[in-house]
Amino acid sequence: MFHSAKYEGTQSEKYDLVKKQLKALIEDEPNQIANLSNASALLNQFLDRINWVGFYLMDGNELVLGPFQGLPACVRIPIGRGVCGTAVQKRKTLRVADVNTFPGHIACDSASQSEIVIPIIKNDSVIGVLDIDSPEKNRFDETDEIHLKEFVEILETYL
Repeated sequence: MFHSAKYEGTQSEKYDLVKKQLKALIEDEPNQIANLSNASALLNQFLDRINWVGFYLMDGNELVLGPFQGLPACVRIPIGRGVCGTAVQKRKTLRVADVNTFPGHIACDSASQSEIVIPIIKNDSVIGVLDIDSPEKNRFDETDEIHLKEFVEILETYL
């Protein structure tokens, strides 16, 4: 599931290494933009079969594009619209096997076929989401979901 040949082992072992690297990158840095930038770069380096990874951050009652890796993206997403806005509204992770079947999907990149979105919650408020897109249908499985939620929990600790 990961690009680099130097990361061997099970999918879970590889994710454990990525989570350790995230913590090392952000634990001494207070700047949120720097930390989210490095987090998106880290995931982009290690996850394979993805075409976009990044963050949308709450600004008033909508999500606004934050640090990311990939093609230019939609800048503003209303709460309740698309996968990202729905994840915020429901305050839960959404793993969508085929975005074309998701009601109200916002197609920022027509190549995207599947998506996972994890809300970032701090002090009981959603402050943003981690959004990852893939050009393959059904790219993200339960293991991805478990570990990406743990990745976000690390971010929540330091943001």
